[in-house]
Parts: sequence; structure tokens; C-alpha cells
Amino acid sequence: MENSDFGFKKDGVSITSDWDLVNQSLIEGVRTKEIKNVLKNNGVLTEVWRKSWNLDGEPVEQVFQVTLSPGEFSSWHLHEFTTDRLFVNIGTMKIVLYDTRKDSPTYGLINEFNIGALRPMIIIIPPLVCHGIKNIGNEMASILNLVDQAYTYQDPDHWRIPENSDLIPYSFLPKY
Repeated sequence: MENSDFGFKKDGVSITSDWDLVNQSLIEGVRTKEIKNVLKNNGVLTEVWRKSWNLDGEPVEQVFQVTLSPGEFSSWHLHEFTTDRLFVNIGTMKIVLYDTRKDSPTYGLINEFNIGALRPMIIIIPPLVCHGIKNIGNEMASILNLVDQAYTYQDPDHWRIPENSDLIPYSFLPKY
């Protein structure tokens, strides 16, 4: 169907026959690993992190969980020194990354991931890569973060910008 009177657009390739995502080039320093659920007689086992995956060489100093209500958004933020490792353990979330590093070969690039309990993935986000998270499901969702540097209460390595900032060319509003 070459042209459509109704404005239909053909979908582009988004996944290989091995179910690997192909729709985007990763921001420099970002690593992902899709993780397989192991079905057991009494439920499901899902590995979240293994040193032997060689995704990065940093330690894990703190693990915390963030829960978002349906449709809610965790504002754009970045860290100057901390590496985030995000894993959605309940529900479905959209995680969007934006490379703010002017000396990076992927400066200005956006990565977008829809991940969750049904399709587990861990995303390693290097310092100075801005990220926002939205619950795109109909139920509460939660995400684990396995950071390489524990949160410092007296001097947080946490920098935010408003969710509607023009500094990031992305909107979490639906695209029609």
C-alpha cells in the first residue's frame, strides 16, 4: 500500500527475529541487558544483577525502590558522579534517557525503553545522562535502582529540571 487516503504509516523494524530491540542507537556509556524470567513450579525467578554480566565495573553501594502510581512521572534528573542501574520489578514503565554531555559522541541523543516485569531489562545510566520515568501501566509500578554510590544525605548528587523544560526535546505526553 504505497499511499493511503487515510494517512496510514507503515511500521518500521523495531525487533529482530531473536527479539532484540533494533529501534535505537544507545547513548554512549548506556548499557542494557534483557533478562529472562525463569518459570518455576511455584512462580517466577528473575535475576536482577550479576557481576559476571560485565555491564560495568562499578560496585553496588545501595539498592532502593521507587513506586509510581498509574500515569505518574518521575521528573527529569541526572547525577554528576553516580551511575544508576534501573530495573522495573513490578508493572510497566517508560524510561527515557537524554545525553547532556557535550563531549559525548551521542550528545543530544534520546533513548526510550518500555520495560517491566513481563519483559525484564536492566539499564545502566552513566553520570550526566538525564533520565525520566513514567508508569505506563494501569496499576502501581516499581523500579529498583542499584547505584554505585550511596545517596549522600548532606550533599545529594541529584540534579533536577522541570518535567516540561524545553532543554530536553521529549514529552511524556502521548504522540498522535
